[in-house]
Amino acid sequence: MMNEKEKERIQLNFKKKIDYDELMNCTRCGFCLPSCPTYIESGQDELMSPRGRIALMKGVVDGLIEPDEEVKKSIDLCLGCRACEPVCPSGVKFGHLLEQARDAVYQVNDQSLFEKTTRNLFFNHLFPYQNRMIGAVSLLGFYQKSGIQKAVEFSGILNVLPDTMCTMEKVLPEVPKKKEMKYRQRHYLPFQPQKKKVAFFSGCLMDTIFLSTNDSTTKLLQYAGCEIVVPEIQSCCGALHGHSGETDKAKEMAKRNIDAFETSEVDYIITNAGGCGAFLVDYGHLLKDDVEWSERAKTFSTKIKDITSILVELEFDKLPLRLDDQVVTYQDSCHLKNGQKTFIEPRKLLQAIQGVQFVEMYDAGRCCGSAGIYNIVESEMSMQILDYKMEQTIKTKAKTIVTTNPGCLLQMKLGIEREGLTDEMDAVHIVDLLVKAYETAHQVTVSS
Repeated sequence: MMNEKEKERIQLNFKKKIDYDELMNCTRCGFCLPSCPTYIESGQDELMSPRGRIALMKGVVDGLIEPDEEVKKSIDLCLGCRACEPVCPSGVKFGHLLEQARDAVYQVNDQSLFEKTTRNLFFNHLFPYQNRMIGAVSLLGFYQKSGIQKAVEFSGILNVLPDTMCTMEKVLPEVPKKKEMKYRQRHYLPFQPQKKKVAFFSGCLMDTIFLSTNDSTTKLLQYAGCEIVVPEIQSCCGALHGHSGETDKAKEMAKRNIDAFETSEVDYIITNAGGCGAFLVDYGHLLKDDVEWSERAKTFSTKIKDITSILVELEFDKLPLRLDDQVVTYQDSCHLKNGQKTFIEPRKLLQAIQGVQFVEMYDAGRCCGSAGIYNIVESEMSMQILDYKMEQTIKTKAKTIVTTNPGCLLQMKLGIEREGLTDEMDAVHIVDLLVKAYETAHQVTVSS
């Protein structure tokens, strides 16, 4: 429970950090309500809607509402999916308000020793340092390959963990070797006549746990006619920090990335993770009050482009693409759709593959419940949201669920495992599917 002194400090922080003009942009029209997963899943509780959360924020700033546990719960339970933004007639930037509110709470809130230690470990000592990420992921790889994982599963020790954690442990991809993660190629020449020169934002989790997907991404760019540079000093994008009330650390990493990329002299900076891309696009806002960095941040953000966008721009969908006959559906990454406004391009690429019957999922743009670490810290609500998503997925009769974000990918794999459908259905990142489609088609063409 919060004490009175803590409430006073949080209220002062709200007044300091919240953009009051943005709060006032909300006209309370309610257009956001049907688009909000937590509003729907909570039984239409106004406190769990964008409109309700904005009212709470304004009430705290105005001194009419105490920043108590109920306010904190409402803010914590928001997915940050930003589905409310495209439907808002006033153009309220709810994602910015949410980050400001969390920053106001978590920089003051007296957390438990466990919470403080955990946040400090991950936000300050792990994610900002890629070598440490490689070391931590290598330990996971040892756990998977040494036989310990099988022994632990057989022993039943995992049963003491929440069901979500136990299932998540089963669906994690096989970790690459430490040497593969550590010694990465930094320059790639195109396989076709060169059309563009791009830089690749490789990310932290994407360049460790999902290394094979990053490899597929560079291959696709080469097939599409791109020269690629991969700056070595880039770091985590800072999205997890920004969404979790660690704004200062997010700014630090933004500056590191701007520094790493601004001398590259490229047409675009390519991303393959919807969450990372949306945060990188927002660097201009993140650093808007920093005289030294604001213009540099804006220039950086204008170059960000998702892998699906550049592939369509370079007419990759006009090339031969082929897979075995199968039904495929697509789960939108919230931040790719609502943050980067990219949703047509992935569908266009999937529909171009011979052998694929593309079936649009109902509510494909509704959040799957992953939302960074939300499925761990707010497991109950996350699983409610996932159950709805799996209902819609099953109706498509798809063999393959395609995603464009690592969190969505793991969440959909989690859903498949929970439904007992691992023999009938799989979830894949779009670039892994497209590489297979391109190489299958061209092997057939060459052999014929």
